[in-house]
Order: sequence, then structure tokens, then C-alpha cells
Amino acid sequence: MLISEFDFDLPPGLIAQNPLPDRDASRMMVVRRKEEKILHARFGEFPAYCREGDVLILNDTKVIPAKVWGKRGDASVEFLFIKEKEPGLWDVLCKPAKKVRAGDRINFPDRLAAEVVEADGEGRRVLKFAVLDVLDHLKKIGFAPLPSYIKRRKEDAGARATDLSRYQTVFAAKEGAIAAPTAGLHFTPRVLDDIRRKGARIAEVTLDVGPATFQPIRVERLEDHRMLEETYEIPNRAAREINEAKEEKRPVAAVGTTVVRTLESAAEASYRVRPGRGATSLFIRPGHAFKIVDRLLTNFHLPKSTLLMLVAAFAGRDLILAAYREAVRERYRFFSYGDCMLIL
Repeated sequence: MLISEFDFDLPPGLIAQNPLPDRDASRMMVVRRKEEKILHARFGEFPAYCREGDVLILNDTKVIPAKVWGKRGDASVEFLFIKEKEPGLWDVLCKPAKKVRAGDRINFPDRLAAEVVEADGEGRRVLKFAVLDVLDHLKKIGFAPLPSYIKRRKEDAGARATDLSRYQTVFAAKEGAIAAPTAGLHFTPRVLDDIRRKGARIAEVTLDVGPATFQPIRVERLEDHRMLEETYEIPNRAAREINEAKEEKRPVAAVGTTVVRTLESAAEASYRVRPGRGATSLFIRPGHAFKIVDRLLTNFHLPKSTLLMLVAAFAGRDLILAAYREAVRERYRFFSYGDCMLIL
């Protein structure tokens, strides 16, 4: 398949720049695959689509304040802290990358400084710090690692505080992500309690959202694209809930594409998942045979993105593109801070 087959027209004004005052006030498009029907609801109604015995899987990764501006001499450079390789040694992305070379010293706020010890041509750098508690410093000086289509001024302290709170799910627990599992942003404690009262079961897995999730496709044929690797963990309890549900023909619902990739990466031929830690570079695109996920809650995704292709694999390309066209007509809010879609 060609990347051009996953394009759609999106007016820039539909890209959500801020979260709604109430998390669960988002609109929710409901797509019924068998009937090829598209309905419209509110996310607050989500518990009404849950039944006793359903299993709902959340990604409990926690976003770190990974975006920081540093100085190389007088030049200001934006850094995205991706992953701690070992204490005091961090993989980062920077822009403009041409201003940052191996051997450079970078000064950050909070008296934090680092040496660039590795550099490549893709904007990736490795920084070595004299201190080991770098994450503690990031919590003081860092910003939420919002996608580039959400515009912020780095001097806007109010927006920083709001984003650090709202670009995080209410069930976030395990630090390590550089992007939010955005389908989970709609949930509130009340909605989660209502789901449990319906008799549905909730379990958590962890996929630390990294560059792979928003990695652009730079080839024309999907078959030529290679996903970057991300790590995940499926606890024993979550695996038990999922495997019992599959045995008993009860639906397993994934909250977000990161949960889909986690579960499908850990799937066995027997339609069970393996508990434990793992790494995945799975690229889910049309033609993928889903073994675990029966339902999907997801936000609206970028044109030509791997996330849109995953959703198209789950519901069918034609149906998803029709749903996106209707979302544009109905003026749904798109992307991370936007509305959501429930695929049944």
C-alpha cells in the first residue's frame, strides 16, 4: 500500500490547541464496524458501552517534563529528553540540530549543564551530565513534551502548569513516556468508577511512549517503513484478565494505539498474551490479523501517520476515512487535546 492512500484534508482550525475544561466533556464518535455505521456521542457516555465482564486495558505510563531549552553559548536550542541510558547519560533530540556538535557544553536552567558526547545527522544527541538526578531537575525546569502542532510560548508559565497537569492521564503511574497515551486523557475518576459499577474489569499495561509513536513515514510504500523500538510491560494480573476474557469470548477493549501495539506484540498463536517485559517495533497496518483487541478507543490522528494506519487496519481503511471526513464536517477537535473515536 502507498502512504498517499492514508491522506485526508484537515482544516487547521480543527487542531485542538488546548484541553477542554472538563476531561470527559469531549465528543466521541462511535464507529460500528459490522454495520458500517457512524454515530455521535459524548465521552461521558462511554460507560454505557461497557458491559459486565468486559476487559478495559489502560496504558499507565507517565509523561516526564521532557522538553527543555538550553544554551550553547548564546544560541537557544530546544531539547527533548528521550531516555536515560544510564545515570547521568541521556538520549535527546535537539533543534536546530546544526547548532549542537559533539564536545559542546550545554547550559540549562537550574544550574544544570551537560557535555555532548555523541551526535548524529538526525538531530539525536547523547548528553553527559555531572549530576545523576537529571530527572529531578527536569521536574523543575521542563515543559510537557507537546507535539509541534500545539503552539506554546516557552515563557508562558500558566500554559506550562496546565499542560504538565492535563497532558497526563489520571491513572498515570510509571515515569518514562515522552508523549501521552492521548486516548486516556478523557478519563476521570468518576468515569472509571462508572465503568467498574457496570461490572467491567480494568487492568493496566505500560508502554513508554517514545519517538516510534510519532515517527514520520519517509517512504512511499508502507512495506518499506521500519518502526523504531519501544519497551512495554504486561503485569501478570493484566495478562490473566486478558487471557480469561479471550477464553470466555468476552471483549477486550484497548484504550489507545499504544495498548493495541503492546497487546498485539505480546500475542501468541493461541490468542493469549505473554506477561512480562518486552520490546516492540511492530508496525500495524491494513492486513494485520488482530489476535487480542476487540474494541478500540482512540483519538483522531495525523494524515499519513502510522497511528492512522493502525486504526485503518482495525476498522477498514474506507470506513475510517469516511469517519474522518464526517468528523471534519461535524467539526470534531483533532489530535492530542481533541475528541475521540470508539470503534466497536
